[in-house]
Formats: sequence, structure tokens, C-alpha cells
Amino acid sequence: MKKALIFWGGWNGHEPEKVSLRFERILERNGFSVERCEGMECLASAEQLLTYDLIVACVTMSTIPREYEKNVSYAISRGVGLAGCHGGMCDAFRASTEWQFITGGQWVSHPGGDGIRYTVNICRGSSPIVEGLEDFEVTSEHYYLHIDPSIEVLATTRFPLVNFYHAANKPVDMPVAWTKYWGLGRVFYCSLGHHDDVFDNSPTANILMERGMLWAAEGKAYVEEHSLDAEKYDNNAKMY
Repeated sequence: MKKALIFWGGWNGHEPEKVSLRFERILERNGFSVERCEGMECLASAEQLLTYDLIVACVTMSTIPREYEKNVSYAISRGVGLAGCHGGMCDAFRASTEWQFITGGQWVSHPGGDGIRYTVNICRGSSPIVEGLEDFEVTSEHYYLHIDPSIEVLATTRFPLVNFYHAANKPVDMPVAWTKYWGLGRVFYCSLGHHDDVFDNSPTANILMERGMLWAAEGKAYVEEHSLDAEKYDNNAKMY
């Protein structure tokens, strides 16, 4: 049986407990044994983190102890998956550049605030995660992120929709969902999920999140099956 760890907390405006419970239900429905923890004490042991197939982050605007960050980095580099949504993963730890490096992006603005209606455009053929999915509408915050150029983009949305300083620039297709690797570990992110009900109001968002978590969780078994060597990614570990 696959094992998942969900840690939640931070700013209550993102309903981290509700979102973490939703993800717990999704994973249990897919046969996972799930441990759901408030706070970050569950990140204190690197060896314990290595026992999971998937780590799910649901924390916003917090500060992660350096040792915990190193533990998560190490576990993912060995094949443990990482997944999350909205500010719960890509606005989790603003002061941590390594966390941003791991996840592939960082929130910087949501012009217009909440209640913006926009289209999520599926990048067809980009990944099995989006196979059969169609473009869909969302009413929520419209996330503008700074992103890692190495990410594999699965869905986008067009900016700008409202007047703000960035509107003086050319229109851009901002990633909404992506995958990437950290060492041997798979990382999945989706910028939707300002409130828990976004996943009910836009059911395709819920499917996207479910498929992304499952994809990230498959990495560890693949690493073990193919006896992949994580040591080659450790050359710079002593620099941190």
C-alpha cells in the first residue's frame, strides 16, 4: 500500500484544513494510507520522510526550519513525490529559495483579487495527467507566478485580464499546472485552490489535482524498480 504525508497550516484564508481533508479523501479512495499532520514537526526526520511515496503541502505564508527543508529536499531527491496547490505549495515559504527551486515557482500577485473569472487552457498532449481533459472556467484568484523555465507546463491561463502594472507588458500565457523533477523525485503543482470549493465549482480542477498527486506518487516505485542512482545529484549538497 502506498503511503502519503499531508502537512497543513499557515494562513487560514486558504482553508488549509479543508483542502488537506479533500486531498486525504482523494488519496484514500485511491488506496493510500494517509497521515495528515498540522504543522511541520512531521518533517523533522529525513529517514521517516523516505518511507512515504508522496508528500502533499498545504501550508501558506509560513517559515520552514532549514533542517526540515533539507529533509524534504533529500527525500524528494530519492524518489518521494511532492504535490500541492495554490499558495499551499507555491506560497508556502517565501523566504526559502530552495523550496521555490524544488517546487518550480513562487506566487507574486493575483491582480484583481478573488472573484476573477478566467479560462484554464489544457496543453493537450503535454502529459497523461491531462489526457481527455478540456479547457474549463474558474472563478477565483488569478495567480501570477515566477516560474522555473525547466517545468513541463500542463495548463495555462492568459494574462492580463484586469488593469494592473503588469498590463503594460505583452499578453502572456501563465502556467496553471506543471510537473518537474527534483533529483529522482516527481513534483506536481496546480495554482487553483484559493478556497476548497474551487474544486467543486470546477470539477476538472479536482480531476487535475487527483491525477497530479497520483503521478507524483508513482515516482518512488519507478526509482526502486529501475534501481536508479540518486547519488549523482548530490554533488552540490555540501554547498547549502
